[in-house]
Amino acid sequence: MTSDVAVPAPETAAANGHGEAHTTAGFGALTLGSIGVVYGDIGTSPLYAFREAVMAASGADGLPTPAAVLGVLSLILWALVVVVTLKYVVILLRADNNGEGGTLALMALAQRAVGTGGATIVLLGIISGALFYGDAVITPALSVLSAIEGMKDVTLRFEPYIVPLTVVILVALFAVQSRGTARVAAFFGPIMCVWFAVLAAAAIHPIIQQPQVLYALNPLYAVSFMLHHGVIGFVTLGAVFLAVTGAEALYADLGHFGKRPIQFAWFSIVLPSLALNYLGQGALVLSDPGAIVSPFFQLFPQGFFRGSMVVLATAATVIASQAVITGAYSLTRQAIQLGLLPRFEIRHTSEAHSGQIFIPRINQLLLVAVVLLVLLFRSSSALASAYGISVTGTMVVTAMMGFVVVWKGWRWSALTASALIAPFLFLDLTFLTANLLKVFEGGWVPLALGALMIILMYTWRRGSRLLFEKSRKLEFPLADLVAMLEKRPPQRVPGTAVFLTSDPLSAPTALMHSLKHYKVLHEKNVILTIETAQTPRIDPAERVKLEQISPTFSKVTLKFGFMESPNVPKALAIARKLGWQFDIMSTSFFLSRRALKPAAHSGMPRWQDRLFISLSRSANDATDYFQIPSGRVVEVGTQVTI
Repeated sequence: MTSDVAVPAPETAAANGHGEAHTTAGFGALTLGSIGVVYGDIGTSPLYAFREAVMAASGADGLPTPAAVLGVLSLILWALVVVVTLKYVVILLRADNNGEGGTLALMALAQRAVGTGGATIVLLGIISGALFYGDAVITPALSVLSAIEGMKDVTLRFEPYIVPLTVVILVALFAVQSRGTARVAAFFGPIMCVWFAVLAAAAIHPIIQQPQVLYALNPLYAVSFMLHHGVIGFVTLGAVFLAVTGAEALYADLGHFGKRPIQFAWFSIVLPSLALNYLGQGALVLSDPGAIVSPFFQLFPQGFFRGSMVVLATAATVIASQAVITGAYSLTRQAIQLGLLPRFEIRHTSEAHSGQIFIPRINQLLLVAVVLLVLLFRSSSALASAYGISVTGTMVVTAMMGFVVVWKGWRWSALTASALIAPFLFLDLTFLTANLLKVFEGGWVPLALGALMIILMYTWRRGSRLLFEKSRKLEFPLADLVAMLEKRPPQRVPGTAVFLTSDPLSAPTALMHSLKHYKVLHEKNVILTIETAQTPRIDPAERVKLEQISPTFSKVTLKFGFMESPNVPKALAIARKLGWQFDIMSTSFFLSRRALKPAAHSGMPRWQDRLFISLSRSANDATDYFQIPSGRVVEVGTQVTI
């Protein structure tokens, strides 16, 4: 079953300025919030990134050499500088869509810059969005598992309980999502501030003991390592990338905190703390190569301090997981609004912040996938192989769309835009190639998840377009119908009828069925179309467009941004100010509910037809999605072949 309003019509909006966050909170509060939410993922990378990279560099020989330690350290530090600092913090944070960031916001921005013929950009947006779901599944599994593994460093008796305890924590994390993140988020910033302070403090003593570790600040050590280690150097690069996972979250959360607080937090707290901690782990392994088994937790003295660090690390990884889960909800809402996914139930968990949402179906699917991953891989080292591909893939696509925005949107010459983006794209492709070596060790997981999401998104978008085109051929032109009804009006009944449709030029199916079966017409009739703009939010002044097409018929177009949840009654209250006499208690909303059947020739393979039909049946009811009072809705059934 699906409704007439299944296909949002994208609308090109006004040119974009470099907006800031949609909030009035103070700079300090926003900086603290960004430390808690934006940097949770990248902030927990020291738990496993250095260990995995050095072990990859050591190969089968076992203990790492000083040259390998310094080479890997140099690679990690310069990856943080080039990938995170230059690409994301300095350049991409400027590519905002009315203050919003993230892969689909960038897609909408690139589409607007190109104008017509942006099919390739939509495909890139679908790929990066699909890969993000892979990231949203692997991040909670890997980060929580790596923190709980620290219990082995307290006492080996804990080892049998690591996987069960990880599953319990993850189930509890997903169970509390429906309560909203506002209360928990209040503690995120302070906890992550303590986390970064401890990361930096724990590294100082080992660095003083082994000051030669500071040689790693010289990029020549990174270059020398890659030149002298051949294939092993390339494999190591895949593990080095674990240090910069989370950079996408930095861009995606732009709309929540604004550009300047995110940049300030990175330069003043996050980057110095991460750099110091990696240097500290390197110094520890230089003095004791055997410490590579667990360099992070061995920075802390055995006993109370190490046990406390396991607890703090668990809290930090739960926070990192929360950020990526929230990101999956936001991405899903954007995808629904942009016509890439069917309507799912969206619950608002905060009256004050529209961005705080909960999507039950996505929550359930993520929980099942995350728990399966933990039970399948059972260790953070095994999971680390699966991690890099989804993130590097997203980064490659982000760089490509970033090039389009810089070239067409910012109006730079193609040569200058290439000179800016090409080095980052080359680096991202190198990281992606290095990670692809791990496909058979677990890298297939994000690729399979991404492929599944790409098929779902592409099928929904393609099927929706085919259904729209087929419906338009079958439907009667609205202007002709209105002219006929004004000449020979049927029996009139008091009140207002609102007919929802995705095609304002054709007579809504619900209107045709109403005339056919009831043979009556309301005194006032409104053809209501809901459009999704390619901007995150719409100014309330531009929300409603009212057009009188005859004495008893009018057209109303409601426009919503792709980050907004459509609320029809609230938007119609704005229409009342524009002169439309609207009383919700004497208004009936007519929706067409379509039962889809596969046609012999639809334009899609038969399996895709069936997938589209099952997706449309799983879509949330239009009444709930558009927040229309259910007592005022009349649904008219019709059967359509696709």
